Amino acid sequence: MSNRIAIDIQERTAFADGHAFGEAGAYERLIGQARFAVDPDAPAQAGVVDLDKAPRNPDGLVELAADLCVLKPADPARANRRFFFDYGNRGNKRAVQYFCDAPACNDPQTLEHAGNGYLFRRGYTVVWGAWQGDLLPGDGRMTMTLPVATDGAAPLTGPVRSEFIVAQEGQTTLPLSGWVSTRSHPTASRDPSKARLTRRRYPDDERDEIAPEAWQFARVETGVGLDFQGAEHAIIESDTHIYIPGGFEPGWIYELVYEGRDPLVLGLGHVAVRDLVSFLRYEAFDSEGSANPVAGGGPMERAYAFGRSQTGRCIRDAIWRGFNADAAGRKVFDGVLAHVAGCGRMWMNHRFANVVVPAGQQYEDHDNAADSFPFSYAACRDHLTGRSDAICKRPETDPLVFHSQSATEYWQRRGSLVHTDTEGNDLEQPDNVRIYFWSSAPHVADPNQGAPAKGLCQNLGNVVQTSMLFRALLDAMDRWASDGVAPPSSRIPIRGDGSLVGMDEWRAQFPAIPGVATPRGPNALPFFDFGPEAEGGIQSTLPPEVVDPDGYTVLVPAVDADGNDVAGVRVPMVAAPLATYTGWNLRDRGHGEGAMHEFTGSTIPLPETESVRAATGDPRPSIEQRYRRGDAYVAAIVEAAERLVADGLMLEEDIARVERRARNWSRPLHDVHL
Repeated sequence: MSNRIAIDIQERTAFADGHAFGEAGAYERLIGQARFAVDPDAPAQAGVVDLDKAPRNPDGLVELAADLCVLKPADPARANRRFFFDYGNRGNKRAVQYFCDAPACNDPQTLEHAGNGYLFRRGYTVVWGAWQGDLLPGDGRMTMTLPVATDGAAPLTGPVRSEFIVAQEGQTTLPLSGWVSTRSHPTASRDPSKARLTRRRYPDDERDEIAPEAWQFARVETGVGLDFQGAEHAIIESDTHIYIPGGFEPGWIYELVYEGRDPLVLGLGHVAVRDLVSFLRYEAFDSEGSANPVAGGGPMERAYAFGRSQTGRCIRDAIWRGFNADAAGRKVFDGVLAHVAGCGRMWMNHRFANVVVPAGQQYEDHDNAADSFPFSYAACRDHLTGRSDAICKRPETDPLVFHSQSATEYWQRRGSLVHTDTEGNDLEQPDNVRIYFWSSAPHVADPNQGAPAKGLCQNLGNVVQTSMLFRALLDAMDRWASDGVAPPSSRIPIRGDGSLVGMDEWRAQFPAIPGVATPRGPNALPFFDFGPEAEGGIQSTLPPEVVDPDGYTVLVPAVDADGNDVAGVRVPMVAAPLATYTGWNLRDRGHGEGAMHEFTGSTIPLPETESVRAATGDPRPSIEQRYRRGDAYVAAIVEAAERLVADGLMLEEDIARVERRARNWSRPLHDVHL
């Protein structure tokens, strides 16, 4: 019995009011749904946890459905026959934002939503298909319908762990998932005495238990009262919410462990992407006889995927689990671009997983198990367990891989383990892999960012913009996959040449900037014991036991006298800096002071003049000394851009863009007064 797929297109409209994107011409927008029926006994999905416990239709197949959105050339003959799949991020569309410098948008329709039009001028067919099964509808998110696993006629139950950190006073109610956007695993009992709620200031602190009498499984509803009484509030028992009458205290880490029920078969997300892309790429008709909506000019010649952060991890996990081969053994994606995934994979194919939760950071979600061996695309032996493994281990179906990561990944996401062994030694990568370190860049680099703010942090956020690298790398990927033209060599910090260092070396290098505190170290990766069933996907939620606190070796990039990273790809803003740009930012007082904050980087402005430098004792040369005047700064930016173009890491069309942004001291990203 084979898997089945049916495509329902519910809406077909012109995109960008019929604007012609160069040789590709006008685009059209398709909105619909992909319906799947999966054989639970077939080898192609043998590793999907709890698939055997999902309900079956009369044909013995397991059914699921996923939202679908396509932007494609209206005239198939003008398409480039390349399929570009955007995994998105937590159901949000991301590729057009980052590749086209477009505004963030989950419902792209207008010319503004096309940004600079890069993907469309190239003639790509851009596809979004939902893969994350625990998302709730809202804000235009891509969602899917998955089956609930059961124990025969009885519900499946098991331990669930949730973590909560709030930023403001007065928050009394949260969904058990911790995220409004995300389905919670319902509690099997609303009796708080059968669960355990704790809080702690820092991840490694002892957990302080909160008495069952001090909280409830409940939520608050608010309405308008009568007779001038003001707003009314009601406390309502809930299987999916936690309520603390006094409110959550900001900055503390709350942890709830409870008995949950009704887990979704979340591992089917990998199956949905595989089967959707395989169908759109190779087949003319779906299982119900309807024509493939993107194959008007014949089958696609190439298929590429893009994922950032959460979905970069999803791509790595799919490759490792073998989902880049379809049920017929054909390659699904020719090439993938996994951005800011760090060393992690997707902790999704487990019972009671919470897919939306970010991978472990120094403060937030520190015990998340996403960073588990293997970390690298290359074959490597885990010195703690003796196991050998690799992300890429199926040469016949593994895709070409571009793995790009910012400075933040080395500090928060154990990024060095992507290209070292578990003891921190340099590790040669397979021929199908390139790794690019985007020096001094942040995890989230909005191409349209305005003036930075501090938020809960001690420093301004990192303003380095990197979107020009996406465009150059996709062009390079297409040449590699289509014509065998080798892309630029990997650009990473290397332990062998001293550009990848331990914390003591980094501290000796980083300048003593007045008033700036530095991290106590990168986000360490101890060796956890997740229980004997963790590998099989059953035990994934309880607080893990630390077996070896030293665990795996995590290293960071060496820095220059300004504190900017030495190795990697330096975008023009870093090559001609107005600040020290870091991948880390520290939490402020009252919010976990001193620990690194989420995926936030720092902009630490250079002293503007020699007088300011002398008065503050700043060791970094001033902006005045470096550039003297604004046109000299613009010239330095253009020179750096031209070097990247020559190296194949930036498109020539982007020189004018970075030059324009550099004028007037690149305001509002920097506030320079000379």
